[in-house]
Amino acid sequence: MILADVFKSSEFARLDYTTNDRDCPVVVQFAAHDPVDLAHAAQLVAPYADGIDLNCGCPQKWAYKECIGAYLSERPEMVQEMVRSVKGAVDIPCSIKIRKHPTDMRQTIELVRRAEKLGIDWITVHGRTRHQKSTEPVDYEAIKLAKESVSIPVLANGGIFTLADADEMYNRTGVAGVMSARGLLQNPALFAGYAETPLDCVEKYINLALAYGTPTFIFHHHLMYMMESMMSGVERKTFNCLSEIQIVPLGTAASLTPYIAKVKAVIENSGLQHTMHDSGTNFQGEYSLVTKVAQECMQSVLDSGAPRVLCYLKFGARTDKDIAASDISATEKVDHYLQTHTQ
Repeated sequence: MILADVFKSSEFARLDYTTNDRDCPVVVQFAAHDPVDLAHAAQLVAPYADGIDLNCGCPQKWAYKECIGAYLSERPEMVQEMVRSVKGAVDIPCSIKIRKHPTDMRQTIELVRRAEKLGIDWITVHGRTRHQKSTEPVDYEAIKLAKESVSIPVLANGGIFTLADADEMYNRTGVAGVMSARGLLQNPALFAGYAETPLDCVEKYINLALAYGTPTFIFHHHLMYMMESMMSGVERKTFNCLSEIQIVPLGTAASLTPYIAKVKAVIENSGLQHTMHDSGTNFQGEYSLVTKVAQECMQSVLDSGAPRVLCYLKFGARTDKDIAASDISATEKVDHYLQTHTQ
C-alpha cells in the first residue's frame, strides 16, 4: 500500500518504486482520500504497472484517522469520486479492495454496485469489519452476497493461511479467486501447497533482494515473517537485534544489502541453531553471537576500503526482565567496541 499524496509529492518516495519486465502482472495499490492525489499518483506509475488498486480496507487506527483504508468502505460517495478520477486518468485496469461494513451489509452492496457502474474491473472483499480481530471467523456469506450483487469478478480475502483455506473460501463463496496477505508474507509458497516456507524459497528471496536492492528494514521484515515459525524465541530475539545493526560510511548513502548478506553468512557459519538453543534465555549467549556478527560486518566494511565508519548496535526493549536489565550495559559495551575499532 502506497500513500498517494506522499508518492505524488516526494521524489524520494518515487525513487523507491521499481519494477522489472519479468515480474508481472504488477498491480500498484494506493491509499488515498483525495481524488486528485490518487489520479496524479496513478498517472506516475501507469507506464510501469498493469493495474491500479484503491485500498478501502486497511483497518489500522492511524489509517482510519487519515481518512484512508477502511474509512472509505463506510463512505461509498468518496469511493465513487476516487474511482471516477482514477478511471479518467489512466487506461490500465482499476480495482478496489474493501471490507464488510461494520453494521449494515446494505452499505457494502451499495458500494460494490456503485463501483461496478463506474467501470471498476474487479473488487476484492475482506470478510471482516474493521473492528474485528484477524483471529475472528471470516463471514463467507457476506463475501458471497457481494459477489452475487455484481457481474464483474470478485475476489475473496481474509484468513487465507493454507491452500486448504483458499479452497474452502473459493468453494463457499463462489468468487472468481482468492487473495492472501499475511499468509503469503509468512509463507510465499502457500499457493504451491507448502505448510510453511521452504528454505529454498528464503534463499531465492535473499538472492532477489540483493540483486535488485531492497531497503534493509523491508529485507529484515520479510525474513522475520518467513522464518518466524522455524526459530525459537531466543533466535527471534537475536534476529531482531541484527536488524538494528546500522553501518553508515560517513558522507555516503551506501546500501546495507551487501552487509546483510555478510550477516547471513556469519549466522550460517556460527551454527545458529545449536548455539542459540544451548543459550536458552541467557542474555550472554545472545550477546556473544550478535557481537560476533557485528564485528564480522565491521571487518567486511573496512576490508572494502570504505571511509571512516560509524556503527551502532542497539538492543531494543525486551519483555524478559533479565534481558531488559542487561540492555544498557550491553549496548554500551558493543558501541564502545565498534567505535574504537572504526577510527
